[in-house]
Amino acid sequence: MPPISQRPFQSLAIASGKGGVGKTNVAVNLAVALARFGRHVMLFDADLGLANADLLLGLRPTKTLHDLVAGRVERLEDILVQGPEGLLLVPSASGISTMANLSPAEHLGLIRAFSSYDKPLDVLVVDVAAGVNDAVTSFCKAVQQVFVVVCDEPASLTDAYALIKVLHQEHGVRRFRIICNMLRDPESGQRLMRKLMSVCASYLPDVVLDAAAMIPMDDKLRQAVQRRQPVVSLYPGSPSARSFAELARRIDATRPASHEVGGIGFFVERLLQGT
Repeated sequence: MPPISQRPFQSLAIASGKGGVGKTNVAVNLAVALARFGRHVMLFDADLGLANADLLLGLRPTKTLHDLVAGRVERLEDILVQGPEGLLLVPSASGISTMANLSPAEHLGLIRAFSSYDKPLDVLVVDVAAGVNDAVTSFCKAVQQVFVVVCDEPASLTDAYALIKVLHQEHGVRRFRIICNMLRDPESGQRLMRKLMSVCASYLPDVVLDAAAMIPMDDKLRQAVQRRQPVVSLYPGSPSARSFAELARRIDATRPASHEVGGIGFFVERLLQGT
């Protein structure tokens, strides 16, 4: 096994213009699906203040990111929780307003905690908050790939465009991978992509969009949520689980550029640059 500093590393942000589009479900199931390929995967619940990835994974963390910020624990390892397929979850805090409004010193403290993590890591999946705030833009600038989750409703499309516009015009993000979620049929996903691509071509001509995945509406996914388990684990043969598995397969087959190594330190370095 190559040294940690020389291991290929992928960092992905799962974002959305608005809530209610299934963003965290996408992040959780994609992370578990990637872990099933034997990759060392960490899921960072970066929806600071409104975290719920632990619920969808059926986990009960005893320590969260809030304990790290407050100084009650010092190392990232002290709050990590192991989930399905060996996935590691960085649990955030739910309903604690201070987590959504970290001071610069607290933000840097989190960065230091991440930078000290020295275990093997192949993929970091960052589930950011919905909308556009400083934390969202910081995380999206720090990762190698930004995935934007949309569903077939006007508000989702409008807010997804607003997110893309801000990240591109104010923060230099040029490429976005689109996940069309909760689709009633394949045609609705294709229409959704055409609309988003059309408006971006008119007003953001330098932006590159690609359709990363089309996730169908699936009763099995709803049942998995109720049972607090990922659909890729509970119902691997279901339509949504197969779509998540295919997206994970394509990501797994993508090898980072040779300079994009160094595990989580690479992500931290870029996060520091944007702070």
